[in-house]
Amino acid sequence: MSEAEDEERNRSGKKPLKVLAFDEARFGLINWHQRRYCPKGFRPPWVVKRAYEWTYLYAAVDPTTGESSCLYLPGMDRLCLETFLGHLGEAYAAHHLVVVLDGAPSHRSEGIAYPENVSLLRLPRYSPELNPAERWFQEFRRALSNRVFEAVEPLQEALTEVLEPYWRDPSRLRSLTGYAWWVEAVESLGHQCS
Repeated sequence: MSEAEDEERNRSGKKPLKVLAFDEARFGLINWHQRRYCPKGFRPPWVVKRAYEWTYLYAAVDPTTGESSCLYLPGMDRLCLETFLGHLGEAYAAHHLVVVLDGAPSHRSEGIAYPENVSLLRLPRYSPELNPAERWFQEFRRALSNRVFEAVEPLQEALTEVLEPYWRDPSRLRSLTGYAWWVEAVESLGHQCS
C-alpha cells in the first residue's frame, strides 16, 4: 500500500491516533559477555555454550505512555511481521496505529498484509538511534548477559522476567524510551489530528 493510500485511510477514519516504536530482536542460547569483576591475579570464569537456537521478540512501545506489546515468534520474516501487526491491530482496535519501524528486509516486502487500523512509517537507513525500542532491547541484553540457557523455553522465561517490571510500571519504560523529541512530535501530531 502506498503512503498516499495510508494517509487517505488515516484521514477517513475517526479513530484516535497512537504512534508506536517497533522492533524485533533475536535472542539465542549463545550468550553475550560483559565485564566481570574477579580478585586480582585471577581470570573471571566464562561459561560459553555454542548452540544455535533462537527466539525472536517482537515489541512495540508507546514512548509517551510506557505501554508496550510483545510477542515471541519463530523467525524474522514477512509472515511473522504480519502476525505481530495483526496482534497489534486487535490489541488497539479502538485506535489508528502508526507503527514506526526500521528498513529490515522483512519490513520492506511489498506483500505485507496488515490490519486496516495500522499504518507503517519507515525510519531512514542506518538510524537505529531514532528507534526508542532499540534502547529497550539494550536493557534486555544487559540483563541476560553472562548467562547460559539449555533451551529456548528457559531463555524466554528469563526474558519475560526482565519484561515484567516494565509491564507492571509503565513509567519505567516511559523514562527509558520517552525521548523528548519523540514525545514532542507525537503530541504535535495529536493536536493536528483533533
